Amino acid sequence: MFDSATTPRFQRSHGHAAVAFEGARLTGLAQRGSAKALLPHVRGVPEVVFLNTSGGLTAGDTLQYGLDLDGGAKVVATTQAAERAYRAEGDAARVTVAHRVGQGGWLDWLPQETILFDHARLSRETTVDLAEDAGCLLLEAVVLGRAAMGETVQDLHFCDIRRINKAGKSIFLEPFLHNSNIIAKGPRVALLGPARAFATLVLCAQGAEDAVGPARAALTVPGVQAAASGFDGKCVVRLLAEDGWPLRKQILQLMGALRRGAPPPRVWQT
Repeated sequence: MFDSATTPRFQRSHGHAAVAFEGARLTGLAQRGSAKALLPHVRGVPEVVFLNTSGGLTAGDTLQYGLDLDGGAKVVATTQAAERAYRAEGDAARVTVAHRVGQGGWLDWLPQETILFDHARLSRETTVDLAEDAGCLLLEAVVLGRAAMGETVQDLHFCDIRRINKAGKSIFLEPFLHNSNIIAKGPRVALLGPARAFATLVLCAQGAEDAVGPARAALTVPGVQAAASGFDGKCVVRLLAEDGWPLRKQILQLMGALRRGAPPPRVWQT
């Protein structure tokens, strides 16, 4: 007989996917649980598409993605769809992304949006370790609920840490916290204003400052507030929008500018 006084034990989702390249040759592929790594057939630079088969994240779920690039490997990596963090009771879901890019390598880490629903609890950490002459383009995009469904996020805990190291030294570190205490004081305290969608793109490479001009020229999508700056081998672009759709259009335009006209990953084109 079911005892209503007994706390139910919910099934949790755990996944880990890792991919390794030596030049253009695949040298390692490991996947466990809900995390998968797909390698679509594309011309030119290899693409890796990570996938969470659980359909979303909730309390106590864990997800890990990782790339290991050697021999001058150049790879474009993304996620198959927007990641969703749903209502969570108890511990936060945890996502860990750890990529390593060896000598002469390059990584475009271009995951699709993370959608946070009301009462979501998510802790995420993204680290890219670069060799001295390696480079990367890093994207993170977040949408608070779905405007088309009339959703409003009132209760939330979202901790997001993004880190880029080069030759063992930190060159970009951005901790971000958005929680119910901030929301209760009003959206302007969180510096989002009326925005419910936001993103950051970081280009790290020798001479990345030169990309500021093309990045600014690409900031033309109506309904998106944006700014680009360049310093010390980095070009950083920040975006705010009242909905996810104009934000996505602006990100696609920026991809073209920062990737010198290279097409976006195939999953971004659908």
